[in-house]
Amino acid sequence: QVQLVESGGGLVQAGGSLRLSCAASGRTFRSYAMGWFRQAPGKEREFLAAITGNDGSTDYADSVKGRFSISRDNAKNTVYLQMNSLKLEDTAVYYCAARFPGAVLSRTRYDYWGQGTQVTVSS
Repeated sequence: QVQLVESGGGLVQAGGSLRLSCAASGRTFRSYAMGWFRQAPGKEREFLAAITGNDGSTDYADSVKGRFSISRDNAKNTVYLQMNSLKLEDTAVYYCAARFPGAVLSRTRYDYWGQGTQVTVSS
């Protein structure tokens, strides 16, 4: 069982930056690949980025490639999402998720989810 807690959301002006964090419980964090998703009101949940457990390979959705960056610190059981050049359409609830095994990237199949953190981008 893995428990995930997101933090770092808030209100930011368009063009600004935020860094989201996701802290995971357990001693096998590097065994899990991690992903970030978001869901805006009235829309389906959207994949943003993923990172493998050990070698740090990454995958990004086209909508955020070049603006968002995923990273992880296995010593701190934490995964991050650095978001730059934020746009109004980035407003959403952001979720982190974990999947096993950690060596496989995926955009869809995750085993554990956090509760989400709200990101609001204003003009």
